[in-house]
Amino acid sequence: MPTSTLRSQLDKDGFVIIRSILSAAQLTQLRDAATRTTALAVAGRWPHVRTVGKQFPPWTWEPGVGIWGVQHLLNPSLPDAPTFAASYFGDEILDPAKELLGPCGDDELVMELYNLLVRPSDGRSFELRWHRDDIPASAAADEELERLREPAWHAQWNLALCDGDESLIVVPGSHARARTEGERAADPFEPEMPGQLVVKLEAGDVVFYNNNILHRGRYDGARERLSLHGSVGHVAGGRLRARNVLQHAVGSWVDGCDFSGLPEGHRARAEGMRARLVKLGRESGEVGYSLDG
Repeated sequence: MPTSTLRSQLDKDGFVIIRSILSAAQLTQLRDAATRTTALAVAGRWPHVRTVGKQFPPWTWEPGVGIWGVQHLLNPSLPDAPTFAASYFGDEILDPAKELLGPCGDDELVMELYNLLVRPSDGRSFELRWHRDDIPASAAADEELERLREPAWHAQWNLALCDGDESLIVVPGSHARARTEGERAADPFEPEMPGQLVVKLEAGDVVFYNNNILHRGRYDGARERLSLHGSVGHVAGGRLRARNVLQHAVGSWVDGCDFSGLPEGHRARAEGMRARLVKLGRESGEVGYSLDG
């Protein structure tokens, strides 16, 4: 897909879907790694999880509480981190990400987040409320517009590893405007927001989206889900991106990342992106949390 088409669609709608970005072998390898990682988390052997009933960080693992996400796939302590790193720093994701970010080069990319979204492990369906990732619901219309006029400086995505992924629900175009009075007055868990669209993905499909589009997540306890949820930043984002990333405590392990198993070109890219994240953390100090709940 041409650069102009990808970027223009993201600018217009706030999201763009690219079909079948993975080979059959890549899909199998990632699905197997995601399955093992989910099992590790459910067994309490990987405590970096998102728990049912809690939408935003900080998260803590609790025995007997269902999980809907697994954090820190690039953490070197995770057994399958090398597989996830090959995915995160590979061309399949970063080529379209660079188109959406500028275009830009490898030397302008910043390592951010890589997580896994899963079917609630307790079998109970779970829903997230309508939100923008870095603008609170309490923001007045003029504050929303001021924030939304700022460059996004990020590419965020969901990459489905299973068929029938229909968890992400968005309001197309809402990344470029303040909420309507109806959207402000709506129940936070409103099941049918006017103009909403359910993003439907099959295994190997990816959706990139502006994280300040009005959106929510719906987790079906009866439907298998393994979706890689990641983001990369542009170095020009600086503190505008710092809170989005550093609130997830990546600074506690990023210095220990080992990308020696990546192909040479990807290894240099990964090391540069990691170094720019470390620099961002050192310059930003305490960042707090974007949202509560």
